[in-house]
Amino acid sequence: MLIGIKISWEEFIMVKKTVKKYVYFFGNGKADGKGEMKDLLGGKGAGLAEMTNLKIPVPAGFTITTEACNEYFKAGKKYSPGMWEQVVENLRKVEKAMGMKLGDPVNPLLVSVRSGAKFSMPGMMDTVLNLGLNDTTITALIKKTGNERFVYDAFRRLITMFGSIVMGVDRQKFERALEEMKEKRGFRLDTELTADDLKILVEEFKRIYKKNTGEDFPTEPLEQLKKAINAVFGSWFGDRAVKYRKLNEIPDNLGTACNIQSMVFGNLGDNSGTGVGFTRDPSTGEKRFFAECLINAQGEDVVAGIRTPLRIEELRKRLPKAYAELDSIYKKLEKHYKDMLDIEFTVQEGKLYMLQTRVGKRTAASALRIAIDMVKEKLIDKKTAILRIDPQQLDQLLHPMIDPKAEIKVIAKGLPASPGAAVGKVVFTAEDAENAAERGEKVILVRAETSPEDIGGMDAAQGILTARGGMTSHAAVVARGMGKCCVAGCSAINISEVQKYFTVNDLVVKEWDYITLNGTTGEVMLGQAPLVTAELTGDFGTFMKWVDEYRKLGVRANSDSAHDSEVARRFGAEGIGLCRTEHMFFAPERISAVREMILADDAEGRRKALVKLLPMQKGDFMEIFKVMKGLPVTIRLLDPPLHEFLPHTEEDIRSLSASMEVPVEKLKARNRALEEFNPMLGHRGCRLGITYPEIYEMQVRAIIEAACELSKQKVKIIPEIMIPLVGHVNELKMMRELTVKTADEVQKAYNTKITYTVGTMIELPRAAITADEIAPQADFYSFGTNDLTQTAFGLSRDDAGRFLPYYVEKGILENDPFISLDLNGIGLLMQIGVEKGRKVKKNLKMGICGEHGGDPKSVEFCHKIGLNYVSCSPYRIPIARLAAAQATLKEKAKKDLSKSTV
Repeated sequence: MLIGIKISWEEFIMVKKTVKKYVYFFGNGKADGKGEMKDLLGGKGAGLAEMTNLKIPVPAGFTITTEACNEYFKAGKKYSPGMWEQVVENLRKVEKAMGMKLGDPVNPLLVSVRSGAKFSMPGMMDTVLNLGLNDTTITALIKKTGNERFVYDAFRRLITMFGSIVMGVDRQKFERALEEMKEKRGFRLDTELTADDLKILVEEFKRIYKKNTGEDFPTEPLEQLKKAINAVFGSWFGDRAVKYRKLNEIPDNLGTACNIQSMVFGNLGDNSGTGVGFTRDPSTGEKRFFAECLINAQGEDVVAGIRTPLRIEELRKRLPKAYAELDSIYKKLEKHYKDMLDIEFTVQEGKLYMLQTRVGKRTAASALRIAIDMVKEKLIDKKTAILRIDPQQLDQLLHPMIDPKAEIKVIAKGLPASPGAAVGKVVFTAEDAENAAERGEKVILVRAETSPEDIGGMDAAQGILTARGGMTSHAAVVARGMGKCCVAGCSAINISEVQKYFTVNDLVVKEWDYITLNGTTGEVMLGQAPLVTAELTGDFGTFMKWVDEYRKLGVRANSDSAHDSEVARRFGAEGIGLCRTEHMFFAPERISAVREMILADDAEGRRKALVKLLPMQKGDFMEIFKVMKGLPVTIRLLDPPLHEFLPHTEEDIRSLSASMEVPVEKLKARNRALEEFNPMLGHRGCRLGITYPEIYEMQVRAIIEAACELSKQKVKIIPEIMIPLVGHVNELKMMRELTVKTADEVQKAYNTKITYTVGTMIELPRAAITADEIAPQADFYSFGTNDLTQTAFGLSRDDAGRFLPYYVEKGILENDPFISLDLNGIGLLMQIGVEKGRKVKKNLKMGICGEHGGDPKSVEFCHKIGLNYVSCSPYRIPIARLAAAQATLKEKAKKDLSKSTV
């Protein structure tokens, strides 16, 4: 009879018939669940079920579903009817499978309680090990194992985890007591403490627990279990988990599963151990077993970075039989899952047990290499490879590296945990890193080892440096997932978090001093090393060729210079979707001519100033056209209000007055005349062209002159002239007439014929809903989603930053609409614009040129509504190309599924 359980068999059968299944058993080679049930069982639970069904040695256990977690919160932190009874039923199955009982005074079973969401969230939620220990069961366990030291070590770990995780006691209080004991004994390592030392420590831990909770440490195993399950459920909404989900765009409504599993012990002596591994190198993608282990330790010691682990070769030397089985199992798992996996294992007295398998976090370079290699190995096809890479992850490949020509001062070397390079000021707490980042300062977070609570600071920092931990520690795994540079296990640095400095031998590096990290080599350098753009590997080129085989949506660049255009072409841009002409006006040698034009009293005065700007604009366009020869270049005529080109501070006004020999009062008067209550909706865009047509005339002349001159040099030019901020068809009609008239004059003068088009930006709601009226005057549409979002939401993006983060935090908006398209609102306006425009002109070319063009979700939507292209900043082009290919493949998969179900 199980201790503490009071339920009749008749009651149990009645409950079982009337409630849904909340608990799934795994053990003895059979599991209720399967690997594809991640939504319900979470990644960890699904992996345990799948490994069990594959006859891999897994300690018996059961998984409480994500549904149970969600219902627990909906019911005000109460279990759903029947859930606890199912826990009890499955606990009996585990006891039978393991031949032990929870709380038994002769043969006690110990269990772990671990979280496990659908998407991997390493270290963000809670785990409690060694549940079931109390003063009675430790006696039985000592008698059974003959290892008093092991049992008391397990008990002090339970009190620490239960106290800190379940009851909220500051973990450092337990850690300080442990450090004081080691110091008192003259020991450096935990493993040097004797059984008697640990007995004393257990009693001290109990005193700490009672002092901070007001109650004794619970001795009833089922009470321990229930409280631990509650803590794991509760950790789903813990600060670090919420922050991690926000950073990785994981929905809050998924919930976490809870895995209860029989304990196996790696700390039973030198014939036991524990480890974490990846079936391929998560940093480079190399096909080799990338793993670390500790002998005579529990798994938390490796993952948390409490001890710097050993290379996996040590396991092969010390426990060859267990290593041989592990080698066979990891290969079997990778072949089964057809992906690189993250695994956890424990060896208990020579016997190997697998505790986890899940798809492993990896860098972008690693992801590319693994995808390409697995296609070559015929494990997966090209389509699978394309769908497997997260488009946002490609951004990592463009991370800077240290200039190989630079002279650098290496002060220490650790493990190259996550590649890339980072320069920043040293900070020692996550909070300081977040605060500095908000001020625009670049920092390096330096920690003894990171913990899940550091997630915000890790995200804010340029890079992470830890004194302890290995290649599979929390810092390494999370940094690789984020694409952050990380150097881990740098034992040469000694950190004083209180006084905020670290030392390397006699060198002292203080808070706010600059250091540089090389996450590819593990080097730590003093000062600011110069960085250069990373070179893209052959893997990148191969992969992007595959991407373009399936992509239907074109990808262009937002570019205002020849340099940016060159970068764009290198990344595969198929033209320029937005060239902002006003950016060319701010150069020092040009701004004076612009200001002269603004200050002119009449059209003649403005034309006189614009004559000075014409050759400059023409020169810019010629340089861009040369780079983009043979590809379309969409040039937006002047958009911002004129007041943006004038100074506003007293000092700047007086300086301009002196340099232009214009009275201060005239400048102030012009400022006042141009001042607007809401410039976003004011005298800008085509409204400027209508009231000051000479501005647009000059720009069109510069475009067509540049095209004519290059055409004579046999350079193919495809100019597209775009009129901004059109809200009414008559605005576009007037500006089109001006454009055509000017272009005809130039072509006649050059005796050259240029093929060009005139279109408009759809960036006002009225333009979208009257797109059928505007279409006859337009050769193309380009959705300016930045302004369309502003005007449809009634937001100023310059001011909305004050409250939009709050809206996202509170769930009013799912995402910042300036980062990812609001599909239900802005998306609907775009869809209306597409449908109405093409009702009039069937083949009307349409694109998007807001920054949303580089957001994968927005790109997928653009594909769905039938746009011809997206345009984004040059460094987002690979991301957009991949997102476009994935959109095509997802659409096809959906159609194929629909056909198969008919």
